[in-house]
Amino acid sequence: MTHYLAVVALKTITLVLGGAVTYFALKAWNRTGSPALRSLAIGFGCVTLGSLLAGIADQVLAVDRTLAVLTESALTAVGFAVIVYSLYVD
Repeated sequence: MTHYLAVVALKTITLVLGGAVTYFALKAWNRTGSPALRSLAIGFGCVTLGSLLAGIADQVLAVDRTLAVLTESALTAVGFAVIVYSLYVD
């Protein structure tokens, strides 16, 4: 039971912090209109969404853990690719 609570707590922290980073990047993009900040917000949003969907799939939908981890890993990879792209956008 301890591992279950630790996973739920860490997923919640990830969701809150990822949501905050995404929110502030979107807020900065709205203020500046910078394509790099828009891409940064999208990238962090994908990473955060991956964590959220994996948590829902694992805890609420009770799907196979492998599928939950695969979903999280795929969205994390896409998110980080967009974040890297945001570093090169003018």
